[in-house]
Amino acid sequence: MATTQKSLIDSVPKGLFIGGVWRDATGGATLAVEDPSSGSTLTHVADATVADGKAALDAAVGAQAEWAATPPRDRGEILRAAFELITERAEDFATLMTLEMGKTLAESRGEVTYGAEFFRWFSEEAVRIHGRWSTAPNGATRLLTMKKPVGPTLMITPWNFPLAMGTRKIGPAIAAGCTMVVKPASQTPLTMLALAELLRECGLPAGVLNVITTRHTGDVMEPLIRDPRLRKLTFTGSTGIGRKLVEQSAEQLLRVSMELGGNAPFIVFEDADLDRAVDGAMLAKMRNIGEACTAANRFFVHESVAEEFAQKFAARMSGLTIGKGTRKGVDVGPLIDAKARDGVTELVEDAKAKGGTVVTGGGQVKGRGYFFEPTVITGVPMNARMMSEEIFGPVAPITTFGTEAEAIAKANSTEFGLASYVFTNDLSRVIRVSEALEYGMIGINQGIISNPAAPFGGVKASGFGREGGFEGIDEYLETTYVGIAP
Repeated sequence: MATTQKSLIDSVPKGLFIGGVWRDATGGATLAVEDPSSGSTLTHVADATVADGKAALDAAVGAQAEWAATPPRDRGEILRAAFELITERAEDFATLMTLEMGKTLAESRGEVTYGAEFFRWFSEEAVRIHGRWSTAPNGATRLLTMKKPVGPTLMITPWNFPLAMGTRKIGPAIAAGCTMVVKPASQTPLTMLALAELLRECGLPAGVLNVITTRHTGDVMEPLIRDPRLRKLTFTGSTGIGRKLVEQSAEQLLRVSMELGGNAPFIVFEDADLDRAVDGAMLAKMRNIGEACTAANRFFVHESVAEEFAQKFAARMSGLTIGKGTRKGVDVGPLIDAKARDGVTELVEDAKAKGGTVVTGGGQVKGRGYFFEPTVITGVPMNARMMSEEIFGPVAPITTFGTEAEAIAKANSTEFGLASYVFTNDLSRVIRVSEALEYGMIGINQGIISNPAAPFGGVKASGFGREGGFEGIDEYLETTYVGIAP
């Protein structure tokens, strides 16, 4: 590890951030943070207990009233200052993410820009929280509505976007006046710990943000979810875990927002610009090494252009350079851990056994680290596991369709409904297909659709609630109606 990288890791707090103070876990336990490019240990961070989780919630509850009463402009200015400081330290954040998550520095730099933008966006939204005033239809009452912060919030964030998945939740909560307890993924805690320290530097009051790291997520989180003082739960992760959390949250009737799994279709119609479609496919598939819930998971290509598309796509995929994300010239980093790599391998072997043909890639990379070859597979049948399960890796299964109706039916034949992608030059088709697709987000002739100014979220088993856009702050606000007799 380069000296600069070691010093960067050494500079990150390794404890629990509770009530504005960094401290060890009760009992002093720690958990290892692994470098997925080598399998070696980067460092250790505190491993929180149930008592630590309760202490974090105690701090959030204790700070809630004063934070809610803080002027919106003051809350917004803290976010703006944090945006500027993240931007100033962009290279450090990018390097930290690459070391603990594996993505290339170019990918990490893009995430820093994207993640920081949520703080700038919601710094501007903080001062635009408003209600309304109206007269009842019979004229006898004046109707006043006002917005109030939901209250203490538990945030559980995933490992694949260590910064952006935090800022996307923390930003609107700060803007709305909510305190919070954040539990980052145990695989990638360093970025969140660095972010917590940055917010402390920016003047965020003690107790507003509390961060606990633990390998015992279920044991530590469930008591908080069942605690009547908690008023909101927000989670980004798998649908299976999301279902369990929703079930637990029902006891307290918590406000819940869930951004869960995806199975994004990538549809290429016969009139599409194929070069543009291939460019979009590279972005939609290979962003974040394919480890994204918005990643293109199933490629449906019109039978008249399928062979040409597959050849061009495979040529691009085979030309990618695999290696440690911090190295110059690397395009594809490792998957997050051995379990992820082995899971991708199983899906590829299943597709091959059911008739799929590997055009390029198809296997693990020998040596240290959790690398998998960028892969294109054609002729993948609909009963292959990777057509119904998230791949979460650099693998693109291609199947064909003949009619628009068939493409829509295949795209919708999943329990998930997060992101989808359509490539066509027919405006009327854009309208028809967009209205027919059962997805919360649709990209037309583009491979990346996430934007801090747009509402991010899905339907069906991909969850509910929205993050980003004007809608994002509403998830952290309650509406109070006041009837006034004139």
